[in-house]
This record gives sequence, structure tokens and C-alpha cells, in this order.
Amino acid sequence: MFSAITRAIGQGLASFLSKSLPGYRKLDTVPLERVHACLQAGDIVLVEGNTRISIAIKYLTQSSWSHAALYVGAPGDSSADPVLLEADLKEGVRLVSLDHYADFNLRICRAAELKPEEIATVIDFARSKLGHRYDLKNVLDLVRYLIQRPVVPSRYRRSLIGFGSGEPTRAICSTLIAESFQAIDYPILPIHNGDTGDKGEVPQFYRRHFTHFTPRDFDLSPYFRIIKPTIEGGFDYRQLVWAEPPRAEQLR
Repeated sequence: MFSAITRAIGQGLASFLSKSLPGYRKLDTVPLERVHACLQAGDIVLVEGNTRISIAIKYLTQSSWSHAALYVGAPGDSSADPVLLEADLKEGVRLVSLDHYADFNLRICRAAELKPEEIATVIDFARSKLGHRYDLKNVLDLVRYLIQRPVVPSRYRRSLIGFGSGEPTRAICSTLIAESFQAIDYPILPIHNGDTGDKGEVPQFYRRHFTHFTPRDFDLSPYFRIIKPTIEGGFDYRQLVWAEPPRAEQLR
């Protein structure tokens, strides 16, 4: 009985937080086909969402990015194929198309120097989570923000969403991807004990728990490249054709 009530509350909460809010505007003018053309297996696609939970995540992390998905497509796939693996608030861990995010600003993050077998391990680990549920325990803190709208100092905002239930059948978008890369010991934002010492001591690195990662961490990480589709396609600013701005009377 209690579990049924909890499940019903969780489903209602997920529906509330998944509602889109008006006023969102996509600024990125790159065609989605060009974005898809430069994606490689294992890339992380960050999304600037417009739902209630997206607004909360962006506030708490002080970042534009509120969602992350892992590109698991292969050559020959199209943007309409289920090429992104993500943890959705309502549907859990699933596969969606890149077209699903055609109306949002996107950013591509790529791990450096991975071997094909390492990329395969990351993707296989993420795929093993398909069907798992979203970790709503993280969401409870977000609800507290949405309802009370507390004035939270920047240094404490991250801690509000840094802890999940820890259950193996639950995940959120960024923690799922972080855990997948930690499966091959790839760094995201590790803690380390300083630079190489005077006597040649090698700095040691310590993993952050995967539940402590948010979408913006892949953007901030010094170990992921930021991929710009226009630049990857051979951008030359000299080929731009600039038009004269409209006169004031034309704007009336």
C-alpha cells in the first residue's frame, strides 16, 4: 500500500516537473543534420531544457545545461533514429532520437583519445541501464527549491542535488553518463593532490562519486573536448555575406 502511494506521488511529481515553461528561445542556428554529421559514438550531448526541473537544475548549477545524453549511434544512422541514451524523469532510461531535441540549444562534449574498445565499454555499460527508473530522491530537493525558492549561496547550490538514492535500478541523466565513463576510469572532474612534486612525485587522483555529477561538469571538465559543428565543417568567416541592418522605419 505504502509503495503504491509513493509510486503515485512520484509519478505526479515527475509529471509536474516535466511540464515545459513558455518563453524559451533557441539561439543556435546550426542545422540539426550538421550536428548529427559530426557526432561520434561516446559523445555527450548537453541540452538546454525548458521544463520546470530544467530551470531548477540550471539555477542550482549556475549553468545553461540541464540535461545530458550519450550518443550511441553508428555510421549510417540518421537524426531520426534512436541514437541518444538518456535518463528521462518520466520514462526512465531510454533511447530517443536527436530530432527529439531539435528545438533546443545543444553542446557536444567528446572524451579524448579513447580506443574503440573503450568507447564500446562505455556504451555497453550505459545500455545495460535501459529500463531503469529515474532517481526521484534527487528531485525532492529540487521541489523544495521550486516551492520555497530559497536564496541559496552559490557554494551550497551544488550540494542540494548531489545525493541520490544509491539504488542500482535508479539513475539521473548526468550520473548515468558519469558512471559509464568511470567504468573505464576516464576522468571527469577528479580530485587530485596537486602537481608533480620537486622530487618527481606523481599526483594522485580520486574519483568523485558518480551521483555528484551534473550536466555542466562535462562542459567544465578539462578532459572533454567541446565540438562545434560549424568549425568542424571547415568554417571560414570570410565567406559570410553581411546585409545592411534594416532602417528604423522598417522595424515599425
